[in-house]
Amino acid sequence: MTRPFTDYADILQKHAATRGRHPALFFENEQISYALLEENVNRSGNMLKSLGLCPGDRLLLALPDCPDAFYAFLGAMKCGVCPVLLSPGLSRESYAYILRDATPAAVFTTGASAALKAGAGSRLITLCIDDPHYADLRAKASGSLVSSPPSADGVDFLLYSSGSTGVPKGVPHSQGQMLFCAEQYAGQVLGMSADDICLSAGNLHFAYGLGNSLIFPLYFGASTVLNPRSSGPADIFYLLQLMAERRPTLFFAVPTLYQMLVKTMDEATAFASVRLCVSAGEALPQGLYHQWQHLTGLPLLDGIGSTEALHIFISNRPGLTLPGRTGFVVPGYEARIIGEDGLPQPSGHPGSLLIRGKSTAPFYWNQPEKTAETMRADGWLDTGDVFIEEEGCYAYQGRRDDLFKSGGNWVSPHRIEQVLGQHPAVRECAVTSRSVDGLQKPVAFVVIQPGYESETGLPRRMRSFILEQLPAYLCPAQFIFTEMIPRTETGKIKRSALVDTSTIGKHP
Repeated sequence: MTRPFTDYADILQKHAATRGRHPALFFENEQISYALLEENVNRSGNMLKSLGLCPGDRLLLALPDCPDAFYAFLGAMKCGVCPVLLSPGLSRESYAYILRDATPAAVFTTGASAALKAGAGSRLITLCIDDPHYADLRAKASGSLVSSPPSADGVDFLLYSSGSTGVPKGVPHSQGQMLFCAEQYAGQVLGMSADDICLSAGNLHFAYGLGNSLIFPLYFGASTVLNPRSSGPADIFYLLQLMAERRPTLFFAVPTLYQMLVKTMDEATAFASVRLCVSAGEALPQGLYHQWQHLTGLPLLDGIGSTEALHIFISNRPGLTLPGRTGFVVPGYEARIIGEDGLPQPSGHPGSLLIRGKSTAPFYWNQPEKTAETMRADGWLDTGDVFIEEEGCYAYQGRRDDLFKSGGNWVSPHRIEQVLGQHPAVRECAVTSRSVDGLQKPVAFVVIQPGYESETGLPRRMRSFILEQLPAYLCPAQFIFTEMIPRTETGKIKRSALVDTSTIGKHP
């Protein structure tokens, strides 16, 4: 049901008035109510105004997931300033590029972030949230703030893509698009309510994490558990401790993290309070889905979204989950699969996925040529993904740029990975193309499950396993055993980094 909200200032005001004591945020030992959240958002907005920022200016936020990130992001939008969300762990070169591209008036970060050095020597206003001066400035600001209207050009905040296929791209979004995602996905797919407690392993500077931790729970008056750490192997036990203490009802992560949890947990007691788990960021392997089901018994909803669409637009549903498939179009969106000729593909045939909905970005920041390629005039967004649709259900085939021809046949690395990943000796795998005897062939990089390292004849058995399920042209010409699969910050396979030097053994 659509609620009569106009923007997030309106949402916070109504929650503070009607359920002010209800916890909005849990962070370490803090519990921040909706009343305190609105007050600190107002103080942050007034602090920005006292620093000289005006409506239309941009504020770069390179912050971990913490209450100050909420205060600054929401406070900026409330006073008409456009926040730019970034990871606090980017390189100095990445920050320097984005500073030139976004031209912010101010930067809020931490003392340990390279964002400080990237902005050194400029006229930027730079504040560190771990500096007592920052807290003093906000404390002195008024706790009341008259809201500025959302921007007329549809640019209320900026996200930056991961840049795995080139330089990062600025993606603008509006508060209206935030409301749409909350209503359509969190409301109609997840059935979110004020009773939910959300915990996302994806961080706020990713579109996926922003939806999970801020857009959705604030819309419904629910609670968010903030995890200031990363989602690497060293942080798994902290995450499990956080879950046991805060008892979330909704858990969001990427497949890589679910895989680490499966390897780490002997039992699922930390997930006793969870009613739904969500996976996105990359396709969920069918074998991992079954492992998670066996370990926890919990629904695991695979879905696909993008920074350009702000969140998930195709997803499995509670009670209707099909392992190995991405699912069904989220209410409010439309999907179309087209061939190389631009015409619609028949059901059961692969093609490029276009989607349309009220959350898609209108353009890329300062990139008109890329905008023309991706954001079509009739409202369709070219996702760059290849899908097959059958009976309304969509199955991911891979990124269009990742597909290649071998022996005249199109090869989907993802399709091979789904099958190979089910072999008992395979812990992780990634498939790419390589010239073998002068011909393009699929090549598989494999991380071996513990206990299988000393076994001989694994490539032969893996090849037989694949040929039982796939045609010969999809069988890798080589199996390369490696200690790790390179991934982007969002957990996606970084195929460009799959090179011989990363291997510990090659098996033709």
